[in-house]
Amino acid sequence: MNSGNPSSGADESVDFGFQTVEREQKRRLVRDVFDSVAGKYDVMNDLMSLGVHRLWKRDFIEALGPLPNRSLLDLAGGTGDISAGWLQRGGGPVILSDINFSMLSVGRDRMITAGQIADVALLVTDAEALPLPDGAVDRVSIAFGLRNCTNKDRVLAEARRVLRPGGKFLCLEFSKLQVSAFEKLYDAWSFKAMPRIGQMVAKDEASYQYLAESIRMFPDQEALAAMMRAAGLEKVTVRNLSGGIAAIHQGWRL
Repeated sequence: MNSGNPSSGADESVDFGFQTVEREQKRRLVRDVFDSVAGKYDVMNDLMSLGVHRLWKRDFIEALGPLPNRSLLDLAGGTGDISAGWLQRGGGPVILSDINFSMLSVGRDRMITAGQIADVALLVTDAEALPLPDGAVDRVSIAFGLRNCTNKDRVLAEARRVLRPGGKFLCLEFSKLQVSAFEKLYDAWSFKAMPRIGQMVAKDEASYQYLAESIRMFPDQEALAAMMRAAGLEKVTVRNLSGGIAAIHQGWRL
């Protein structure tokens, strides 16, 4: 995958699922996808993962190490489940950020309903260019959002920049299945079941076709670990979940 270079021309080609599109076109297309699915996003996650994503996120939040004196920047935080879990487990102040206002609005409403909004700052921003000073937070998280970013290298560099020395970056993302015997079943679920469920529940087959394709186009475990090291993160580790369907990547700013 070509994540591009921040100084590259706007017409450089990047992937959008299995398609190749111009860089700026991908930003618009991804925004359209999440505008479409925002209202049904959490329900669809339950249906498509059979609820397993909740277990993955529980492990992810535990790995973040919530403490009252630690702050979190939740990148591509969307509907706010990582931020909510962080606060429920005693974490400190959160910046819940997303480039998509529709998704962030769902997260905002969720925080209001849960009585958590006082501990949350909302930020509509591109993860490639964060309006935060160097060393601003103790933890940076991104859960199922990095694969939708146009320039992943830039996102990783920005995540490291805004971490305080001794801070940690964590990414939860779909990855490469490690059990070959399940590949045909996994492909059938991804490319046949997911789009059909998307059409039935969210009235949007195309967006879920893209989401399935984007998973296959995302760097595998070792490739993402190498990208994190190239961004300056250290002591990078990878933990596979459910046989590698998803993985937690961690790296430190030292």
